[in-house]
Order: sequence, then C-alpha cells, then structure tokens
Amino acid sequence: MAKNKVAYVCTECGGQSTKWQGQCPHCMSWNTMVESIIEASLPNRYASLTQTSELKKLNEVKMSAVYKRTTCISEFDRVLGGGFVPGGVVLIGGDPGIGKSTLLIQALSHMTNDESQAPCKVIYVSGEESPQQIAMRAKRLELEVSDIFILSEINLEKIIHTIEKNKPNVVVIDSIQTIYSEEMQSAPGSVTQVRECSAQLTRIAKQLEVSLILVGHVTKEGSLAGPRVLEHIVDTVLYFEGDQNSSFRMVRAFKNRFGAVNELGVFAMTEKGLREVTNPSALFLSHHHENVSGSCITVTQEGTRPLLIEIQALVDNAHGASPKRLGVGLEQNRLSMLLAVLHRHGGIACFDQDVFVNAVGGVKITEPGVDLAILCAIVSSFKNQAINQKTIIFGEVGLAGEVRPIQRGQERIKEAAKLGFTRAIIPKANIAKQKIVGIDVIGIEYLSQALQLLKV
Repeated sequence: MAKNKVAYVCTECGGQSTKWQGQCPHCMSWNTMVESIIEASLPNRYASLTQTSELKKLNEVKMSAVYKRTTCISEFDRVLGGGFVPGGVVLIGGDPGIGKSTLLIQALSHMTNDESQAPCKVIYVSGEESPQQIAMRAKRLELEVSDIFILSEINLEKIIHTIEKNKPNVVVIDSIQTIYSEEMQSAPGSVTQVRECSAQLTRIAKQLEVSLILVGHVTKEGSLAGPRVLEHIVDTVLYFEGDQNSSFRMVRAFKNRFGAVNELGVFAMTEKGLREVTNPSALFLSHHHENVSGSCITVTQEGTRPLLIEIQALVDNAHGASPKRLGVGLEQNRLSMLLAVLHRHGGIACFDQDVFVNAVGGVKITEPGVDLAILCAIVSSFKNQAINQKTIIFGEVGLAGEVRPIQRGQERIKEAAKLGFTRAIIPKANIAKQKIVGIDVIGIEYLSQALQLLKV
C-alpha cells in the first residue's frame, strides 16, 4: 500500500506547503499551518451551481422575487434579515452549551406549525446527538415537532441522497465538523473534510433551493473551527455570544448577503428555551436610585437597531509601578489613546491612576461613537462628580481633541427620547434642522466643551 502524501494547509487562506512553518508563506498568518493528507483528484468531483454556463448579459438575467421564510422568532428574523432564503446557506457558531441547537429546534417547530406561510418540510441531520436526545429536548421545551424529520447520519453521500430524494425546504446540519465524505481519507473535522463537505452541501442547497443551516464549532479563541474559506462559501455567518454564567444570549451577524451586517438579536435562556428580549436597552442600563459618579449613558448602533448602553468607569490611585488600564467590552488600545487625548486636550492626567472601564451587560462595543461617553465617565469617576442620568452622550473623539460626527445620529437621539432621556450632548455636525420633541440637543466641537457642560 502506497504511503499517503502529507501537506500542511493554512486554515486562513487554504495555501499548501510541503513542510510545517510557523508563518504561512501565502497570507503571512502565524500559527495557521495544520497537517493534512493530500487527496487524489477524482472525476466529477466538482459541479457547477447552475445548469448552464452560457455567456449572457447581466440585464438579461431573469430575476424572481425572493421569498423569505420567517422563523416566527422576531429577534432571530432580525439577524437573518427577515428569515431563511431558499438556496441560502447559514453558518451559526458559538461556545458549547450556549444554545445553538435549542434555538434551531425552536425555530423549526415554529416554522412547521405556522399556518400563515406555505407548508414547510424540515430535515434535522444530527451527527452529535441521537434522535432520542433531540426528542427529549423538544419534549422539555414543550414544542410541537410532529412535522420535523430527524436523520442521525454523518456520511456526506447519504445525507445528499436523502436531500435529493425528499426535497425538503429547510435542512439543519448539526454539526459540519462531524460530517465526512468517503472520497476523502482524512478524519472528520479536518480542514479537507470541512471544506469539501460544506462545498458539496452548499452546491446541493443552491441547486434544489433548500435553506441550509450549518452548525459550526469554535476554537479556544472564539473563532470558527476549520478553514476560513468556510465563511466565504456560505451566505450568512452568525455568532452566538454570551457568558455561561448569565442567562442572556446574543446572536450577531458577521456576514449576511440578504440583510444588515453586525445585526444583533438578544435572547434570554429560560427553562422553556430561548425567549426573545424585545427591549434590549433595558438589559444594558443599570437602575440607580440616585446619580452615581463614573456612569455615563451612550447609544450604539448594532446593525439597524440603536441600543442604549451604560459605560461605567472607575479611576483609583495606582499602588504599583505601572498603572492598570483595563477595558471590559471595549478595545484596550483605544482606551490608552483616549487617556492620552484627555491629558493633552482636557487637562486631566491619569498617568498615576488605575483606570477600569466596563460596558454593562456583557456587550462588546467596537464602534468609535462611544469615545466621548468613555471620557466623560472617566472624568466623572476621577472628580467623583455624577452625570445626570437623563443625559445621553455620544461622539467620536479625534487625536486633536475634536468631536467628530457619527452615522445615524438622528436615530440614536430618537431612541433616547423614546426611553425618557431629556438631554443629549452630541457632535455639532449631527444636529438636525428639525427639533426632536422631548429632548434638548446640545452640539459640541471639542472635548473641553463637553467637560464644561457636564461641570466635571
């Protein structure tokens, strides 16, 4: 028997190398080379997604109205962009036990029992759990699952044969790391197997117009296990976020060809499964009976939804040689940069102070629109002077101390006014010509102006 050839494949770009290297020679990523078996090329292994490959003009392509099948879970539909698209492939990843399978079985149950939509035929392919375990979960959640078909199989060829024979509307693969193809010699979960199985399942989903949901495992770093090309193959990539010690779960869209990117859906884990949270802003706001120092309310934009979030800061005397800079839910480097801006243009030095900043509720903030709120919270804690709870603050702070405008400023102000806030300190360029009822809007151009308005 001939010895199998071994190559080292990059999990980021898919490039191959004959020997292991710390850095991929193709995309220059570090520690991404993994051992893989070189497979022999087989005839008819690859097929086109469409039946014809003729050359045609773009304006001559016939378009049909895209029908989105809703899941009857409004938060899940929001993240998906309205529901599942026929022929669309969704990849959903998250930590073990966070609720991926629970959410999917709930969505499938609602879809099959929704009389307002066309009848839905569903196949749930489980490679990790037995049918009895899935039935027990459905019974515990008190779901109606009489129209859901279950298939306990990990062989790719058998799964494709079942899909072609039964022609379902929705197929769930739980999980893609357990599926293997007989044409590949490598073990299930390897780079080759995951790439090949996902490509073949995507091809069959596009040809038969089947909504395909792939469940993916994550690594210790929190990224999806397997090759990075997996995220490029699918149409939508969703991540489950949330602390295991907390009952709240967040589903975020990192890629969506049929909806808004970075959209956020909030759920609460209960005994009866995942329950949607209709007003997520209440999660991220602390309810203080009186004004406290170091607290500032801001508005972030998550996809199409404005969210009110409380930024908490604690500034204390440093007891070591090097002061601590810690940001929970915020970017660490940006915190250090904002402290330098505060010293230069605000006249407040924190070089001998420990600075801790936290975003309430465990939410992760990536946009620069919260810069002004972070600095106001830090100054409030430093001087031990509280900011009025009915004041909303947002804006990007530049290195010259200027306050830059941010996108969708009016939507943020309207959301704050709806929740009872009476004052808004925002960039001057975000002030609208029409006054918003119930809230006093103050525009500023520099950081020093904001500190004077707050009297901190």
